[in-house]
Amino acid sequence: MSVPDGSRGVSRGAARFAPAVGAGGTLEQTPNDLGFSMQSTSSPPLPGFVVLYRWRLHPGLEDGFVQAWSRISELLRARGSLGSRLHRGADGIWYSYAQWPDAATRDAVFALGSPDASASARMRGAIAESLPEIVLEPVADYLVASPQGEA
Repeated sequence: MSVPDGSRGVSRGAARFAPAVGAGGTLEQTPNDLGFSMQSTSSPPLPGFVVLYRWRLHPGLEDGFVQAWSRISELLRARGSLGSRLHRGADGIWYSYAQWPDAATRDAVFALGSPDASASARMRGAIAESLPEIVLEPVADYLVASPQGEA
């Protein structure tokens, strides 16, 4: 699954990078304590609504879950989602990071019901435990979108 094109830069050691914001909201070239500089002109606006979903899955059903999650995610992109990523944590928890233009768009899309009832049923069947979703507020974004067709 790809993410909308338009990388916003790459940050190594982002926690230690303190960009200087110039006139017009653009980032100025600023060295960090790792010895390299970063330059960015105006970056695209951050997605307005991000949700982190978390699950524990039944052993042996992971592949079916990934296939079903991928199908649902593709269809949600066609309905207005900005995309999502699925991760497996070392803690045994599966994480999905989903971006939406705003909460109203997600609510309207979810009100339409599942875009694929069969895939939704496969996902539900693979989930042993759903943990509460976490709404995140983007404050900086240096995630690089992978070229279309690459994982």
